[in-house]
Amino acid sequence: MTGVRIDKAVISGVFSLDGQDFDVDNNVWLVGDDDEVLVVDAPHRAEPIIEAIGGRKVAGIVLTHGHNDHITAAVALREAVDAPIWFHPADRMLWDMVYGEVHPSAVPDAEIADGTRFAVAGTTLQALHTPGHSPGSTCLHAPDLNTVFTGDTLFCGGPGATGRSFSDKPTILSSIRGRLLSLHGDTVVRTGHGDDTTIAAEVGNIA
Repeated sequence: MTGVRIDKAVISGVFSLDGQDFDVDNNVWLVGDDDEVLVVDAPHRAEPIIEAIGGRKVAGIVLTHGHNDHITAAVALREAVDAPIWFHPADRMLWDMVYGEVHPSAVPDAEIADGTRFAVAGTTLQALHTPGHSPGSTCLHAPDLNTVFTGDTLFCGGPGATGRSFSDKPTILSSIRGRLLSLHGDTVVRTGHGDDTTIAAEVGNIA
């Protein structure tokens, strides 16, 4: 798409779940042009995301899942840029773990469902519900851009982590096989952490 680009900001912070803390670097993806942008995930701190937005109109803040390292900055970002937060309701318990006590009135603005479409800068991203890493984990397929944003469902090297609360390995493998590996092999996989990959490169990493 002419004029549409994908920008990335990397923000460092802490992932916390099941009483354990991990230092992590999170990818924030911004899809748009010089005028408007869609933000994918809002980890740790709003300020670097606001800087990456650079004054553009924000069409929405789309959260791939509910782990704290993907949503902690969402409410502050919403307040700063006046954009709706989109979130899959199956991860609401994870949202409440982050915001329930400190900001109980803070709730997402709209629910993501399988097939939800997001229009920005003349292109469209479609939600693919891919549970496993968490019940509400969702990828965003942008066919015009030959890209899928996979959150923590699929990484360079294989599936996202399971084995913690609300995750399930057979489910994530089924999601990847059924929803992601069916995409064209050249599709660029832009992940929630780490490097990009392609669908074709990950076929052999799905056991």
